[in-house]
Amino acid sequence: MKRLIGVAVLALAAMSCQENTSQPVPTVEYHETKKVDTVDTYFGVDVPDPYRWLEDDRSEETEAWVDAQNAVTNGFLDTIPFRDELKARLKSIWNYEKVTAPFKEGEYTYFRKNDGLQNQYVVYRYKTGDDPETAEVFLDPNTFKEDGTISLSGLSFSEDGSLAAYSISEGGSDWRKILIMDVASKEIIEDTLRDVKFSGISWYKNEGFYYSSYDKPEGSELSAKTDQHKLYYHKLGTDQDADPVVFGATPAEKHRYVGGGVSEDNKWLSISASVSTSGNKMFLKDLENPDRPLITVIDNVDSDTYMLDNDGDTLYLVTNLNAPNQRIVKTNASNPSPENWEDVIPETEHVLSPSTGGGYIFAEYSVDAISKVMQYNYDGSLVREVALPGIGSAGGFYSKKEEKEIYFNFTNYYTPGSIFTYQVDSGEVALYRKSAIDFNPDNYESKQVFYTSKDGTKVPMIITHKKGLELNGKNPTILYGYGGFNISLNPGFSIANAVWMEQGGVYAVPNLRGGGEYGKAWHDAGTQMQKQNVFDDFIAAAEYLIENNYTSSDYLAIRGGSNGGLLVGAVMTQRPELMKVALPAVGVLDMLRYHTFTAGAGWAYDYGTAEDSKEMFEYLLGYSPVHNVEQGVNYPATLVTTADHDDRVVPAHSFKFAAELQAKNGGANPTLIRIEKDAGHGAGTPVTKTIELYADLFGFTLYNMGYRVLPEDVSNKIKG
Repeated sequence: MKRLIGVAVLALAAMSCQENTSQPVPTVEYHETKKVDTVDTYFGVDVPDPYRWLEDDRSEETEAWVDAQNAVTNGFLDTIPFRDELKARLKSIWNYEKVTAPFKEGEYTYFRKNDGLQNQYVVYRYKTGDDPETAEVFLDPNTFKEDGTISLSGLSFSEDGSLAAYSISEGGSDWRKILIMDVASKEIIEDTLRDVKFSGISWYKNEGFYYSSYDKPEGSELSAKTDQHKLYYHKLGTDQDADPVVFGATPAEKHRYVGGGVSEDNKWLSISASVSTSGNKMFLKDLENPDRPLITVIDNVDSDTYMLDNDGDTLYLVTNLNAPNQRIVKTNASNPSPENWEDVIPETEHVLSPSTGGGYIFAEYSVDAISKVMQYNYDGSLVREVALPGIGSAGGFYSKKEEKEIYFNFTNYYTPGSIFTYQVDSGEVALYRKSAIDFNPDNYESKQVFYTSKDGTKVPMIITHKKGLELNGKNPTILYGYGGFNISLNPGFSIANAVWMEQGGVYAVPNLRGGGEYGKAWHDAGTQMQKQNVFDDFIAAAEYLIENNYTSSDYLAIRGGSNGGLLVGAVMTQRPELMKVALPAVGVLDMLRYHTFTAGAGWAYDYGTAEDSKEMFEYLLGYSPVHNVEQGVNYPATLVTTADHDDRVVPAHSFKFAAELQAKNGGANPTLIRIEKDAGHGAGTPVTKTIELYADLFGFTLYNMGYRVLPEDVSNKIKG
């Protein structure tokens, strides 16, 4: 099947671009995707699933389809004349030293560093008190595999710092391996633990650690359902097969997410058990009296509660029970149920995200998605407000109790992240390390606006761009969104977005319902039968940008990943005329079957499932992107992105959506899919692959908006 791809050739004077009418219009010959007669019946309604066969990620036929689609996509991307320039600029701007805040374990101080273009950060160490310049390599993930596709995903030290356990991800998969190292010799000391998933590593003294996993599923480990999470204890010197199940062994009591954390004094193991991504039960295990039964703190999943810290038997808990914006309470471990809780830091009008360090509690509040940090004593008395270096996002403020100098980082959409020291007793803030990136934030600005969604709800959005931007409706704009799972989109710098804005691009991020910016009520307003609110909020954000002449439909791209990929898929099928380009990444796109793959059933709090009720089925069918691609509609230029090792949101979602678009799109815009090999949902992706991805995304976006060359200032940077 051949279809001509008509792309405008008029360049914009505002972008210092040149008209290039000689650029040939590329012809795309799509790979024709086989259809099958699979039909599912929900509440008496037959729903065809013609691309069901693409769910088999182990079949040779699916592999051949992936290769064929990549060939088509690469053929189109190769016609973009400035893609190599974009890649060169991305590589150039990425190539600077990046260092994280140091932390102390045992005799050593550790930090992570990337020299510039290393695929993975390297862990360094030096003897505490020595000159940091004497630091040596402790752990280099770049040596795990030459192409950087095996990444370090977790690192945890025993009580005295003499042992380290670290987890690795192969090809971006959520399945992990855990290795145990003698810190002094840097030698691996026992067999590797395998088949670990959605897990931390929490040491008990120097004897062993707690971790979580599922039983290995039948069928494909990348797509088969994983439904019963368990917490294990690994005692050093024993085989993994002998690791006892601490929690989750009862099949009748299903928990999809189970985790455990040991208190700093090694007295308590706090256990969280959830059936979905929202709400948890909480239990305590007395590690000083291991034969004592588990202590129940909260026995239902109607709220979210976790242990922040303890002082012996006094527990400090963070909870949204009767406090949608969260509060900190204290209780005694002898009788820790909610009726015995006492407020330490009560709920306020702003969402609370606390941490502890240096013997204090640091309460970070989200004020319209902007950070405000308050320091408290453990009795709830206010010490001071932390003086942040600007308006943006602050994070960190964590250390062991005895540390009196702690670290935090600060960033916003145009300010590269910097690390600051904070003296907990005096409140003194000092710059520890400034980013060395080749980017001048003084040339850029952010503006927060509040726009009105379809039902009258006020929604905040931060718009970032070069200073002096002309509001002429012709600025290439990326509208990025998420809107789900109680996750907040706070201002943060992105190297890739810096390149986008260098070219005169606008970057806009609305804080949609479904997120966590305004607490539990804001989250719930974008879930299940209210999910359309999220899409309406995003559509209203696009309309605001157009009405205020930041951009127009010809120069607007929408982008989002995972739940944000669902957002893009739903909005582009509901309002295809609103944007020129759509970039759904690793999206949840088949809303009738998402819960049948890997840990997808745990997302039901946000989505509901097609099996819940006739009403829920009809609601999901009404917006499911795979099921709402209509024959003959002119859809925006679309580049679907996914990865073959994504076992969080399996690539079959993206495969089916791309196949539907290619079969039914009635316009001339390209509808392509880019499938990364040896990569997963995003975490741990090598720098080389990340640079290539953004060169393709930005190249595809600008090319379909009509650009033929890069702005002169970017080209000069590259040439210089």
